[in-house]
Formats: sequence, structure tokens, C-alpha cells
Amino acid sequence: MSYPSDSSPPTSNAIQRVAFALRTTGWVCFWTQLVLAVVSAVIQLFAIFAFNPGRTAQPGTTSGMGGGLVFALIGLGILGFSIFQAFRYTRLARRLKAPGMARPSRAETMKQIRLGLTSNLSGMAVTLIASEAINGILLAKAISQPRNFLATAGSLQDFIQPVDFFVVLANTHTIVAHFVGIVAALWLMREIYKN
Repeated sequence: MSYPSDSSPPTSNAIQRVAFALRTTGWVCFWTQLVLAVVSAVIQLFAIFAFNPGRTAQPGTTSGMGGGLVFALIGLGILGFSIFQAFRYTRLARRLKAPGMARPSRAETMKQIRLGLTSNLSGMAVTLIASEAINGILLAKAISQPRNFLATAGSLQDFIQPVDFFVVLANTHTIVAHFVGIVAALWLMREIYKN
């Protein structure tokens, strides 16, 4: 598909189809990512503050602390930018449909979609690194736990705690949100180049 020249009427079927795809995909992606980001952020904050009140985190004692938590929070920050990009898709759709506004070119539209795709791919990569770190800490805790119930050779933080699963769940929500953004961007690229 090619965008008609700016002199053609703004109600072209191809432009209307692309505008509809941008608007629909933008809103679905925006709300899905926003809900998953809020849930993930609340779970992360709950895990950080509710289960570690007034204690300083020691490396390797609580999953999610240290490198895993840092990467998870960076992935959440990148998700915030991806949510903004999804909202920008809806603004692009409005500009495509509005008769009085300057219509964005195909190159400008693709640039915005590529930026959204790149941010989601980067965010997913960082969040997967966080997931590897968190799961490594959980594995180390599981291996180091005493096999005898009565043997308490370590502190309580050496055992797998419910907070560990909260951190894994929050990280999984962030990964899913980035995946939604990747699928949305790929689908939009397909729609723009559809004949």
C-alpha cells in the first residue's frame, strides 16, 4: 500500500484503513500495557516495602533485590515509554483522518511504529535479563535449603518466601506487556504495507 499524495482526498480507503488500524491497535495496546504496568509496579512496590520494612537489603538474600530488581525496574521504565508510544499511535490515526491537519507520511508513520517496536524489544530484553537473575536467585535458594524439616542451618531469608513469587509475577506481567507492544507494532507494519 502506498499513501496517496497530499493532494488526494483524505477519505481514501487505504488511509482510512490505516487510521482505523492505528487507532484500534493504539488503544488496545495502550490500555493492555497500562493495566499490566500498574499491576507490575504495585506488586514490585508491595514486594519491596511490605516484605522488607525497615531492613536494608543484603545481596543475595531476597530475590528481586540487587541486579534482578534493577533490571526489572528498568524494564518497567521502558514499558512506560512504550505506553506513551501506543498513545502516539492514536494521535497518528487522528492526524491521518482529520481533513484540516497535515497528514503524516508513510515514512513518519513507520518511524513511530519502529520506535515503539524498538522500545518494546529493548524492554523485553532487559526484563528477560531480570527474569534470569531472579530465577537464578530462586534456584540458589531452592538448592541451598536443608532437606530435613528440623534442620534450620540458615536464616529465614535463605528459604524461598512468598515475596519471591510476587517478584516473579511482576516481572512476568512486564514481559507480557512488552510482548503485546511487539505484536501490535508488527501487526501495524503489516497493515501499512498491505496491498
